[in-house]
Amino acid sequence: MASYKEALEYIHGLNRFGAKLGLENITHLLDILGNPHQGVKIIHVAGTNGKGSTCAMLDSILREAGYKVGLYTSPYLEVFNERIRINGQNISDDDIARVTQKVRDAISIMLQKNLNHPTEFEVVTAIGFVYFKEQAVDFIVLEVGMGGRLDATNVALPLVSVITPISFDHQQYLGNTLGDISREKCGIIKPGVPVVSGPQEQEALQVIRKTCIELGCPLTLVAGKHVDFDIRAEQLIKYTSLQNSVSGQIFNVYTPKNDYKNLKINLLGDHQLENAATAVGAIEALELSGIKIPRKAIYSGLEKARWPGRLEILREKPIVLIDGAHNIAGIKMLKKAILKYFPQKRKILVLGILGDKDYRNMIGEIAPIADEIITTAPDNPRALSAKALAEAVKESCASIDGKKIRVSEKNEIREAVDLALDLASPEDVIVFAGSLYMIGTVRTIFMRH
Repeated sequence: MASYKEALEYIHGLNRFGAKLGLENITHLLDILGNPHQGVKIIHVAGTNGKGSTCAMLDSILREAGYKVGLYTSPYLEVFNERIRINGQNISDDDIARVTQKVRDAISIMLQKNLNHPTEFEVVTAIGFVYFKEQAVDFIVLEVGMGGRLDATNVALPLVSVITPISFDHQQYLGNTLGDISREKCGIIKPGVPVVSGPQEQEALQVIRKTCIELGCPLTLVAGKHVDFDIRAEQLIKYTSLQNSVSGQIFNVYTPKNDYKNLKINLLGDHQLENAATAVGAIEALELSGIKIPRKAIYSGLEKARWPGRLEILREKPIVLIDGAHNIAGIKMLKKAILKYFPQKRKILVLGILGDKDYRNMIGEIAPIADEIITTAPDNPRALSAKALAEAVKESCASIDGKKIRVSEKNEIREAVDLALDLASPEDVIVFAGSLYMIGTVRTIFMRH
């Protein structure tokens, strides 16, 4: 592969093969490449919301403990290289070009054997495994792309399986009930491997517990509103918030083994305490494999953890906030955070949503708290047009009593940014949300200017 640009053109050109869930392709591909995913310590993370933040915390804690850590996540915010990192550093352009060629050569062998061509996600996953193996990482923190059972990352045999809160998303692939979706997520659970779960709805929790019992997996659960009487106290992780402001959060975590007082994170939102408690539980679960992480690494790792694009404040006066909420559960968390941190401020909401998302319910949830709404379109083929989204917003806002919300539309994200800044006074808050593809562009605009 001659260049980084050619490598990305090749990778993104594979989207013509669609999203085909299954492990056959990735298994053949990795076998030709020498099975680079084997023989490395892996923490595997599935779920609907909070996967990325939890992965970032796990990565940071392990690095603070002195380990060389590979982090594999998706999608990316600003540059493709973000998806594959080692100790916080993105894979280089040259390494992407080089490793992509290696994977492409392996695919040629597959095709000679009349095997199916891998999908884009399968190829990127293979690139990540090859690079991490070359660089001899101690750990891989591995985020599931979609679902779990048939996701390309599920070739891994992890030391710990982590499941963050499960809600509705990708129903066309994963099922239309919470139970069906949970069964797909629980596909990452391997016999005897400890499982740590974030708070879950009752239907999801029942599937997780049943799977763990069947496969003989010790389960630790972060306490939420749905904990039935069958969960023993020695399986529960609890947390309490001590301080919560736009400057960060201080909290306690109580696991079956330890109490952690006055932990700090700089990530905003009540849900990040759930993610932090889940990360602590996963780190403690490593002890079952003989790996002991120093207590101080948990403290410093959580405090140093960063995960851009999630309730991230880019500037002040006016406050500019971006959030990757792209499903109904994420939008509810965003709404709760906005009302908590900025209850009295005038709110300008800029929305860009993909057309295959539950955008009408997302609008119905978030629109009532806005004073102005601007619609735009994420840079993605699946994007809902700014006009179609504006029409859906107007239909939703028509049912809001006593509050007139002005709705504008801008086809280009840059134009939406400029309009939002023109409309805002220094005391207002501008919120960009609805798609990671949209807020990634917004983040680039603000970071460059």
